[in-house]
Amino acid sequence: MSQSTDPPDAIAAGYAFTGPALELGALLWDGTCTPSRQIRIPLSMLNRHGLVAGATGTGKTKTLQLIAEQLSANGVPVFLADVKGDVSGISAPGVPGGKTAERAAEVAQEWEPTACPAEFYSLGGIGPGIPVRASVTAFGPVLLSKVLQLNQTQEQSLGLIFHYADSKGLELIDLKDLRAVVAFLVSDKGKPELKGIGGLSTVTAGVILRALTAFEQQGASEFFGEPEFDTSEFLRTAPDGRGLVSVLELPAVQDKPQLFSTFLMWLLADLYADLPEVGDLERPKLVFFFDEAHLLFNGASKAFLESITQTVRLIRSKGIGVFFVTQTPKDVPADVLAQLGNRVQHALRAFTPDDAKALKATVRTFPNSAYDLEELLTQLGTGEAVVTVLSEKGAPTPVAATRLRAPQSLMGPVDPAALDAAVKASLLYSRYAEPVDRESAYEKITAEQAAAEAEAEAAAAAAEADKQAKAEVRAGRGAPKPEPSLAQQVVGSGLFRSLARSIGTQLGREISRSLFGTARRRR
Repeated sequence: MSQSTDPPDAIAAGYAFTGPALELGALLWDGTCTPSRQIRIPLSMLNRHGLVAGATGTGKTKTLQLIAEQLSANGVPVFLADVKGDVSGISAPGVPGGKTAERAAEVAQEWEPTACPAEFYSLGGIGPGIPVRASVTAFGPVLLSKVLQLNQTQEQSLGLIFHYADSKGLELIDLKDLRAVVAFLVSDKGKPELKGIGGLSTVTAGVILRALTAFEQQGASEFFGEPEFDTSEFLRTAPDGRGLVSVLELPAVQDKPQLFSTFLMWLLADLYADLPEVGDLERPKLVFFFDEAHLLFNGASKAFLESITQTVRLIRSKGIGVFFVTQTPKDVPADVLAQLGNRVQHALRAFTPDDAKALKATVRTFPNSAYDLEELLTQLGTGEAVVTVLSEKGAPTPVAATRLRAPQSLMGPVDPAALDAAVKASLLYSRYAEPVDRESAYEKITAEQAAAEAEAEAAAAAAEADKQAKAEVRAGRGAPKPEPSLAQQVVGSGLFRSLARSIGTQLGREISRSLFGTARRRR
């Protein structure tokens, strides 16, 4: 039988996978939805990473919710960053009827209201959720330089500070630990410590300390500390076998975009460091959705970009899939974009010359297509997207305009009281809720400084006492001698001296012992 040359049939044939797959929606052709032609993503290809892009209001959040639901149903844990506060609804069943029923009918979806098993987290306890904390040491100098907006020289100096702290056993747990080490290294006592490996200039130290102060004023001191969160908690499944959906609640810190985007990168890097190599699996261990991804790359240093690129490239072999969610593909560096095999591109706007330039750049990132993508991408409606994914053999599928399915969980936030109850009912809440401040660099340096100050004070007091004693001796030499007592007069008389010389040696020793008090030894 010859293969159909009809473009819609040829496109649909590219999505006819034999293994487990996630259902995205129905093919769009000439503006018409064709529910018999389903667009899907192979489950085994979800660790090849992906991109969900599109202008504001085009449905990106609902797309990641749709994908997350099906991953969970297939036993794959999911991590979602809830920047705007509207993803928490994934833990509650959706509301039937209305537009949801209409969309389900259009794409031949058997829609049933379904809640996903979910855990809610927060950055350091700011906002609702189980606190996620990291130590400054675990965060590392490269990520910290990014969030402190340090230049390359300052970043290198910060790396030197971390190296010194590690070599001296000074644990950098929270920001006051780092501040204490920086201050020590530019003090008179600390300056020689780094002299052999470049040293730390007072100017650079001042920049770092000021940046830390500004960082703390944003509430960042809450994010660093202990108990440090174990990122393997994100790999859990529910008792019924479904993957647990971990939702990091970020509305309370959405005015600090560089902070939470960098913190998300730490979570990913920590997972990479801890997990073993597993190669290609039938289904990923975890799929990580990185929302507002453009904030991660804005103003990033070369070292930071290299770190991200390496993490994304290598974490696939650890069984982790990463989806970046942003507005246009050009928000993501080319080296990172090249690692993203699955693409869901929502509508783009072309209102300005910059918009038009971004549109053309986006079109060039897609394979050859039967569509006029430059026109199509400006005409897609909400909940529609251009899709291309990797087939089960790892080859790109044909570009497919798609009307996406409706999520089966609640498309909106859950009630705050319900969210708070879910957080406190979690088994992890008691483990991570209360911060712990154990002895670390700050306490050790402070203790050493206190001991040095006490020693200096003791030395000064001894010197002062010695000075006073000498003064008293000098004053005693010039004072008039007191009149001798009767006993002194007798002892000093010539008669007594003559008598003493005539007494035997043994009696003389006894008198001497009595005079110097050594008789106590006989008791």
